[in-house]
Amino acid sequence: MNRILNMLVVVAFGVLLGSCAKKPTTVPPATSGEAVAGAQAGGSTSGAATADSGRATPLPGAAGGGAATTIYFDFDSSEVRPEFATAITTHARRLAADRTLRVRLEGNTDERGSAEYNVALGERRAQSVKRALLLQGATEAELATVSYGAERPAVEGHDEAAWSKNRRVEIVFLGGR
Repeated sequence: MNRILNMLVVVAFGVLLGSCAKKPTTVPPATSGEAVAGAQAGGSTSGAATADSGRATPLPGAAGGGAATTIYFDFDSSEVRPEFATAITTHARRLAADRTLRVRLEGNTDERGSAEYNVALGERRAQSVKRALLLQGATEAELATVSYGAERPAVEGHDEAAWSKNRRVEIVFLGGR
């Protein structure tokens, strides 16, 4: 009898855990004057505010010497394409020159794929751009990442022309500490 009861408890616990699927969370972009996540070494910065994050305000003309502030990706890929190397170098140099600047890297995907997959792919894309910026001289403290998956399309549509514009990381410059 105890054996059957134990098995029923284990099965019930498994069913309970299986039915509690975690819904992916998204974080809205910071608005002017809102606290923005400060990067912490070794951890994801997806929307978690920290004590040293300070106040952030979008900087007018913060694109940095005309460099692209949107990095586009191939289908189902998080590899930064070679044509964006110059833009990443330009942004990294700007961050290295002004250590008070902060950047939010917003990962996005097209509409294809499950919500969970797209949030994960958006995060991988943001992390790829973050790694590229770090290799060019930016620091962890300057960079925060967030993934919106397919929730914030740049272009509405259900064809390759729209999808290619939605597979992106937007580099958003924010005010300093």
